Amino acid sequence: MGIHDYTIYHVLRRNARIHRNRTALVFEHERVTYGELVDRVESLSSGLVGAGVLKGDRVAVLSQNCLEYVYLYAAAAKLGAILLPINWRLNADEIAHVLSDGSPRILIVDSQYQSVVTPLLSAGSVSMECYGMDAATGPFRPFQDLARGGEAVPDGEPSDMDGWVIMHTAAVHGKARGAVLTHRGPLLVGSQLVNCFRLTHEDANMVMVPLFHAMGLIMTVSVMIAAGTNVIVSRFDVDRVLDKIAEERVTVFGEFAPILKSLLDRASETGRDLSSTRHVVGLDLPETIERYQRETGGTFWAAYGQSETSGLSTVAPYSEKPGSAGRPFHFTEVEIVDEAGNRTAPGTSGEIVTRGPMVFRGYWNLEQETAYTLRDGWHHTGDMGRLDEDGYLWFEGRAPEKELIKPGGENVYPAEVEKAILEHEAVKETVVIGVPDAKWGEAIKAVCVLEEGACLTGQELIDFVAGRIARYKKPQHVVFVAELPKTESGAADRKQVKAVHG
Repeated sequence: MGIHDYTIYHVLRRNARIHRNRTALVFEHERVTYGELVDRVESLSSGLVGAGVLKGDRVAVLSQNCLEYVYLYAAAAKLGAILLPINWRLNADEIAHVLSDGSPRILIVDSQYQSVVTPLLSAGSVSMECYGMDAATGPFRPFQDLARGGEAVPDGEPSDMDGWVIMHTAAVHGKARGAVLTHRGPLLVGSQLVNCFRLTHEDANMVMVPLFHAMGLIMTVSVMIAAGTNVIVSRFDVDRVLDKIAEERVTVFGEFAPILKSLLDRASETGRDLSSTRHVVGLDLPETIERYQRETGGTFWAAYGQSETSGLSTVAPYSEKPGSAGRPFHFTEVEIVDEAGNRTAPGTSGEIVTRGPMVFRGYWNLEQETAYTLRDGWHHTGDMGRLDEDGYLWFEGRAPEKELIKPGGENVYPAEVEKAILEHEAVKETVVIGVPDAKWGEAIKAVCVLEEGACLTGQELIDFVAGRIARYKKPQHVVFVAELPKTESGAADRKQVKAVHG
């Protein structure tokens, strides 16, 4: 470790010295102080060394939110290992791809997903040492074998520009890509959220967005920087979350539609209280945002970001410029460029590009895609927008080459869904688009041409796709047409399909 380097492990070690007896984590009926947290992280780091984990090795985790998930993030930072969090909503084939791509030295799985991983191990699809998070059967060794430590941890802590996390983003070309986040990126985003929200050691964050997601990670990191408390639930359950918000006086959280609406509706039905929440950040519908602010007096922060930018690039109180995605963070440049890569004037639409220390290091094992995305000194997001005279970003959709659908905060690329649909023998052609949805913000719609003489219902196709890729990627709407509009080159005209069916 260099004299200028700093990681989340050092944040925790500082807190243990200054706030040793302050509560760092709450999960179910357990409370963990900062002193206890550092002790457990150091023990786990020792256990990982005993399992052969060295600097740069990947440690994969497939689990819902829990205390051990946080310990693993911090232990990886101490060792210079790279955590590989896996989206538990993926199907077995998608999980196998993430494991094959990241090639972790060990895999840690909670009991709910061991039945998914075991066939992959038996078939030889993946090969690594496996540990059971909360139960260990078959090929899984007990996680406590790691947690009890025993081995000396070698010197050589990481540079803050080394990789800390590989987050597999949605599949532009049918396969998920692993975005390598450095130690520096999430720490800087978290630090700026501390400043935006004026966080102190008295604040508490509701960790209900999955910890495999950039939003879940950066919100947890930001409250750790402030020496506050992270209140963890395994996954979103509206009544459980409302109970914890009241019990722990939660002050901040990140969310994606329809989480906030669900909380507001249930609180209204049951007389629960959300008034302790001062700040909410995320993506939601204007009517939900305005209702939250009106009923609680809290502030909703509009934002724009990607996994590749350590979660966020712009943020501002929604009420400053309703409809915008906020203004660039400190240490972050955001510009709009035309097709030639030239910066545009305020108010002119183009591609959103960013640069600064929060930008990811590149895609794991994908040099050409990394070079293309990080070309001309900018991270090219593939998203379209404009900057107004006051520097606020207005999001305007996705570039054609990176068409993206975001149901409930998840990223779904049409190419991946189209590939699954075309595996059905009755489908000749298809275009998948995003359409507005009152609950999820955006829904997936498939416009399909059937083979001559074929017969297929929309529900049959939806069920077919759900059996091949993660269920959240299946279409919610299916339309059958005689033919698709075509461009001059003979390809399906996606823009025209959206104009007619979107």
